[in-house]
Amino acid sequence: MNSSDERSGFTTWQTITLVLLRILIGWHFLYEGVIKLFDNEWSSYGYLMDSNGLFSGIFYSLASNERIIQIIDLMNIWGLILIGVGLMLGLFARFSLISGIVLLSLYYVSHPPLANYDYLLPREGNYLIVDKNLVEIFAMIVLLFFPTSHIIGVDRLINKINK
Repeated sequence: MNSSDERSGFTTWQTITLVLLRILIGWHFLYEGVIKLFDNEWSSYGYLMDSNGLFSGIFYSLASNERIIQIIDLMNIWGLILIGVGLMLGLFARFSLISGIVLLSLYYVSHPPLANYDYLLPREGNYLIVDKNLVEIFAMIVLLFFPTSHIIGVDRLINKINK
C-alpha cells in the first residue's frame, strides 16, 4: 500500500493522511459555523472587544457599530460553514484553504498568544506564540502545497468535466 498514485505522485498513505487532514480541518470549520448559526445568543462582539495587541484598535472600532457586528457575524458564520463544506467535499479546496488561512489569521492577530496579554474569554490552555489557530493555519498551508481535492474530491469531478 506504499505504491505511488500516478495522478499525484503521493503514496497511498500520504494521500489518505492528507485527505483525512483536509476533512478533519473542514469538520472543525463546519462544526464551529453550525454551532454559531444555531446559537441565537452568539455574537462576535465579545470576541472583538476582548482583542489585544497591535491590531486591537481595529477590532474595537469594528465592534463599535452594531450594523458592522451583524455583517461580521454573518460573514463569520457562513465563512466557517462554507470553508468547512469546501474542505470536507474537496470543492473549491484551494479557495477554501486560502479563506480559512485568512479567517484564522484574523483570529490569531486579534488574540495573540503572548505572555503579557490577559483575556476575559476563557482559553483552553496557556500558550506562548503557538496556539491552535497557528497550528491549523500551518496545516492548511501544507494542504496548499500538497493538494488532494484533485485526487479525492469534487474538484476532481469538475476537472474531468472541464477537460
